[in-house]
Amino acid sequence: MEVYGRSKDMAQASKMQRERKKRWKNASPVPDVEDPIKELSKGLHLKNFQLIITDIKEVTKTTKTYRLKLAPDSELKRLPLFRAGQYLSVKVNIDGVKVTRPYSISSAPSDVLGDGFYELTIKIKDDGFLSLELFEKWKTGSIISVSGPHGNMYFDDLRDLNEIVGIAGGSGITPFRSIIHEIATQKLDLKLTVLYGSRYEDDIIFAEELSNLAGKLPDKIKVVNICSEPSENWSGPSGFITAELIKKYAGPIEGKTFFICGPQAMYEFLEKEIQSLNIPNRRIRRELYGQPDNITMNPKYLVEFKDKTFNITVRIGNKIETIKASATESVLVSLERAGIVVDSQCRSGECGFCRSLLISGNIFINDEIDGRRAGDKKFGFFHPCSSYPLSDLEIKIPSFKFVKFSPIK
Repeated sequence: MEVYGRSKDMAQASKMQRERKKRWKNASPVPDVEDPIKELSKGLHLKNFQLIITDIKEVTKTTKTYRLKLAPDSELKRLPLFRAGQYLSVKVNIDGVKVTRPYSISSAPSDVLGDGFYELTIKIKDDGFLSLELFEKWKTGSIISVSGPHGNMYFDDLRDLNEIVGIAGGSGITPFRSIIHEIATQKLDLKLTVLYGSRYEDDIIFAEELSNLAGKLPDKIKVVNICSEPSENWSGPSGFITAELIKKYAGPIEGKTFFICGPQAMYEFLEKEIQSLNIPNRRIRRELYGQPDNITMNPKYLVEFKDKTFNITVRIGNKIETIKASATESVLVSLERAGIVVDSQCRSGECGFCRSLLISGNIFINDEIDGRRAGDKKFGFFHPCSSYPLSDLEIKIPSFKFVKFSPIK
């Protein structure tokens, strides 16, 4: 957690905020200067591009796979390449609210070659603001806007051992499907064991497909399905993915790299289980799960603020706008609700695309997913997607070029 103005260095932090605020008030009305770090990020990643849905397949009663190809009028000549385990950032316009969500690519990198495609496999959530809309309105022929591919949860032979243990929950199986297909086509020389947790056995995503691939390559691929609420007919392991289950099915911990992808609740449960196994941090790769469903469940969150609403003064170049913000919603969500588009990808504090400047005010930052550099922390930069207001704020977000958001039709 980081709360500006509430640490032992409160006086110094307050002084720096006063100085920044004074500089902004005395600044000449000149065009906004591009942030060099932002410019570097733009150079490393492609701009948004358009895809068309060419096929939709129902995988389970709560899950669909969408096959995506380049839209007919796309400026790109071919789909951007990616590494198994990366994600696309989907950008949609829902009744005037511009929303960005990351979804792991469930198809294999080799599928983009030639007249290639991506596949996104999306699981509906009962309270999922976007997934409910997608299930209802995404049809064959729909055009969607995306950016990417992004993400760091892929195999890299310079950092990872070639025996991987994957721990997945719910739709967190999607990047592992991509990795498994690359192994099956001999594009990746890995040994992979996946422990996959689902609530019910009839909601196991890709159950038959992955079982068949594992059966063909038993020395390379192993998939263990675990149900937390099984029926009386279930014969596999049940409950949650514990340290004991990991040791039972993955074998000795030594000589392995661990990839983890799933919902927030799974990450919270696994924290103690992983610690008990004494796995070095350098051997753990986590796909960030996006913004938490309820930030007040974080033990470090200051719950006395949970019912409060604040004002955020937003500076964009020479423009100033004031918006309302709930203490339990990230600054990014508050900006989006107000119609202010901030370029974002991961929504988890990792990528830095939404990086902005805090001029004054107090914020809560979840230190478990705080992806800022040391210099950013020192000079007051923060990531709106992983920060929550604890007072009125004044912030400066970078000026940006037009970002296309596809309306859902």
